[in-house]
Amino acid sequence: MNNDVIITCAVTGAGDTTSRSNLIPITPRQVADAAIEAANAGAAVCHIHVRDPETGAGSRDVALFEETIGMVRDSGVDMIINLTAGMGGDWVPSDEDPTKPGPGSDMIGPEERMAHVIACKPDICSLDCGTMNFGGNYTYINTAPYLRTMAKIAQDLGVKPELEVFDLGQIRLARNLIDDGLIDAPPMFQLCLGIPWGAGADTETMAAMKHALPADAMWAGFGISKMQMPMVAQAVLLGGNVRVGLEDNIFLDRGVLATNGMLVERAVEIIERLGARVVGPEEARQIIGLK
Repeated sequence: MNNDVIITCAVTGAGDTTSRSNLIPITPRQVADAAIEAANAGAAVCHIHVRDPETGAGSRDVALFEETIGMVRDSGVDMIINLTAGMGGDWVPSDEDPTKPGPGSDMIGPEERMAHVIACKPDICSLDCGTMNFGGNYTYINTAPYLRTMAKIAQDLGVKPELEVFDLGQIRLARNLIDDGLIDAPPMFQLCLGIPWGAGADTETMAAMKHALPADAMWAGFGISKMQMPMVAQAVLLGGNVRVGLEDNIFLDRGVLATNGMLVERAVEIIERLGARVVGPEEARQIIGLK
């Protein structure tokens, strides 16, 4: 069991959740305020995407990241900033010609995927360690050479990569990056569970993935939707840290829409009822090994 737990809050994501909840942060001001709310509720780490202020769709606009992160830093609220580096790998085959991208595709190279990380220099950035089928006809593409390039950019910047893994094969790929010296010790993993069609959000799967990690790895785990809070408890019991937030789940209880602060408060309650404690950002920096 982990007795000193780091909470990450993924405050908005890039998915089509804005049509299902009016509490999803969209504008830079709203995303920054959501991160501040989460930090004040007990999250040491805030995982941040940005959205197009006009459409609400996920965006990789560097200017939007700079505006959002500037507001977070100017707030004076202490938090560890974790930026997504997962945008720009979406491939939807065209119905007319499957060799061509269809509507919804957004495919760019590894250097461009890291442009906002280079501009903002966060504490952490995510690295999605592989290619996988998401629901429907949508494939997320992140090849091993792309990941090697992105990992090297992060390493040169002094930004800690959060190795997001959606199945056991992606852990193997991440371990190869570590073996090749592209990830500084200690490696930091995020076990992403319940996303169609990756690893399931259940005890056996989380345990199997945890046991496949390097011995010196620090890790967190999360489940989406109704499995968000059960996976909070399960991660703590298996020795890990936790992630909650509106990127992964929009409900506090059945039929009750949540804010990020509400979800963090619920996670704090679960952790403390298990007999563990929630650590703040200063202590979390030492645990994670941030420069």
